[in-house]
Amino acid sequence: MVTAAALILSIAVGPAVAREARPFPPLDLFAGKPKLRGTLRHVAIPLPRPRPAEAPKAEEPEAAEKPSAGEPGKTAEPAPPQPSACRLALTEEIAIAPSIPDIKGPGGCGGEDLVRLEAVVLPDKRKVAVKPAAVLRCKMATAIADWIRSDIVPIAARLGSQLSDLDNFDSYECRGRNRVAGAQLSEHGRANALDVRAFKLVGGKSIYLTDRTVAREVRESVLHSACARFSTVLGPGSDWYHEDHIHLDVSERRNNYRICQWNVWDPLPQVAPLLPAERPTEAPQREVAAKSDGKSDAATKPEANPNQEEAEEDKPAPAKPKKPTKKRR
Repeated sequence: MVTAAALILSIAVGPAVAREARPFPPLDLFAGKPKLRGTLRHVAIPLPRPRPAEAPKAEEPEAAEKPSAGEPGKTAEPAPPQPSACRLALTEEIAIAPSIPDIKGPGGCGGEDLVRLEAVVLPDKRKVAVKPAAVLRCKMATAIADWIRSDIVPIAARLGSQLSDLDNFDSYECRGRNRVAGAQLSEHGRANALDVRAFKLVGGKSIYLTDRTVAREVRESVLHSACARFSTVLGPGSDWYHEDHIHLDVSERRNNYRICQWNVWDPLPQVAPLLPAERPTEAPQREVAAKSDGKSDAATKPEANPNQEEAEEDKPAPAKPKKPTKKRR
C-alpha cells in the first residue's frame, strides 16, 4: 500500500519539477523594435496668444559689457565710495588735505576716511604748513585745523607775530603705545593722533611747547586750548615718553572720559641750587667776634715743666703682649 501511494505522488510531482527545470531564453532588449500598444496620435501643442498692440513694451535688460578680445576676464571696477560728511566739510578753504586710500595694516592698524594734512588755511587765506605732512583720519585733521585757526593763531598774534609752520613730530605709525613691544595699539596706529613739538613764527622764531624758557603764560594758553578740544593731551610730567613733545588725539572713551596731563614747569634757576643765595644788601651786618692777639695767647698758656718732660722720656716703653702659642696635638 505504501508503494502505491509513493507511485501516485511521483506521478503528480514529476511534471511540476520538469517545468521548473526548463531554462528560460535570455532577455534581449535590443533585438527588435518594441511593439506599440494602440495607435499613435499627433496632438497639437497650444501656443501663447499674441501680445496686444496697445500693451506697453517690455523693458529690455541692459547688456553686460563683454570683455574685449585683448583683455579676457576683465570685470567692471567697483564704484568709488561716497565721501563722508567730514570729508565734505573739510574743504580747501579750511585745510589742504587730499584724501588717500584706506589703510589696513596688521594687528588692527590703519583706518578709513584718511587724509594727508599738508597745511591749514587761515581765514585771511594765509597757510600754516604742517611739516612733514600728517596722515590722519578726517575727524582728527578737522580738529587740528580748528585748533590752529581758532586758538593758536591768536596766541601768536599776542606775541606780535604770525604763525608759519607746525612741527609734526609723529602722526600715523603702526606701533604699540610708547613703542613698547607687545603694548596696546597706540592711537598713532589708528591714524588718530598727532605729536606736536613746536610752532614756528614768520620771523623764524620757534615756540617749543616743552621749553622752560618760553613764557609760562604762552605755554599755559596752549595747554588750556588743547585740553578743551582733544580727548587726550600728554606732555611733560605724564610719563618719560612725552618730555620733549605734546601728544594729541580724539580717542573716544566711555562717558566721554578725557585725559589732560601736562605740567608747565618753571624755568630752572640760573645759580646752582647747592650754593647759598647772596646776602641781601638791606640785611643787617653780621656780628663778628673780636680776634685775640698772639701775645695774649702765649700769656694765658701755662709754661711746660722741664723736669716733667725728662721724666716722661725716661719711662720705659710698655711691653707688647705676647701672642699665645698653640699647643701641638
